[in-house]
Amino acid sequence: MSNGPTTPSGWTADDWDSFVRSHPLATYLQLSGWARVKAATGWSSVIVGDPGASVGPLGARILTRPIPVLPWRFAYAPRGPLTSQWDDRTHGAWMATLRREARAGGLARTAILRMDPEIEESPDVIAALHGSGWRRAHDMQPRKTRIVDLTADEQALWSDLRKKWRQYVNKARTNGVTVRDVDPKVETDAFETFHRVMRDVSKRTALPLRSAATFRAVWEAYAPNGESRLLFADDALGETQAVLLLVRCGTRVVEPYGGMTEAGAESRANYLLKWEAIRSSREQGATSYDMWGLIGTGIDYFKAGFGGREVTYVGAWDLALSPVGAAAFRAAERGRQLYRATRRRLRGENLALPPGPESDA
Repeated sequence: MSNGPTTPSGWTADDWDSFVRSHPLATYLQLSGWARVKAATGWSSVIVGDPGASVGPLGARILTRPIPVLPWRFAYAPRGPLTSQWDDRTHGAWMATLRREARAGGLARTAILRMDPEIEESPDVIAALHGSGWRRAHDMQPRKTRIVDLTADEQALWSDLRKKWRQYVNKARTNGVTVRDVDPKVETDAFETFHRVMRDVSKRTALPLRSAATFRAVWEAYAPNGESRLLFADDALGETQAVLLLVRCGTRVVEPYGGMTEAGAESRANYLLKWEAIRSSREQGATSYDMWGLIGTGIDYFKAGFGGREVTYVGAWDLALSPVGAAAFRAAERGRQLYRATRRRLRGENLALPPGPESDA
């Protein structure tokens, strides 16, 4: 076993991170880095699972936080649990693990556990969840996404782009747009630049705007292991027109944050940036590239032009660990969602906002 304290599940933190990175569905939201990011906003974490389960290693890093004004906690396993496969035996093992953890106190005073594993939606999975007491919940991560298989060679990836998209990539190059990896340790105003571009996106689309500190915190959480990248697309005068923050876990790359200015849309900088992110991720050894979310807008059309496969996951599901606490939490959550929707409606904002890693957890 690795160094580090052993959790009640039997995993050490180092062992868990190694397991996550080696998993076919490796997700940065299950790494220690994400737990550190969320600790700054009041979340704690515990690893729940069994490295020696009969169905194979099984578990999740679960984030927990107090529910305001209520004597319970809310627990959330972002993109968990991780297992070798999802079937009736695995589902039963996961339920047994949760019951054991609840008895042992690892999830003490928890009203609800929410999970949104990267399991593709199917009638059998839905029936199994319903049958064991899970209820559909508010999505906190994208339920639909588009994933590009990077095991193909570069020419095949290029061919998968729509013809018009290839023309736009070449147009950006002709316009003098260049893409570069940015090191925030050297370029100290990098996140102010990133935030400026994202502020432009927010003004045009009414999408929520994160702070520059949030973008920095995510980058810093994964930078020690070389798992975060900041990509800028600059025009011929050096003005940044499009940005992407990429995070890698194992051989998977995702793009949780990104956008372009109006000038970037005109120069097609965003097309070149996306292509270079896909191409260079493959070059660096990644095997898949997740565009992180489809929300039924023109953004989906833009992403579809880069190829890949559309995936629909099972979505978020809640398990009541305390019936009274769960009822109180659900009432509070409905009230909060109504309040937010009303505010957005009054502001004339887009009500179809995409969930994301900062939506609630």
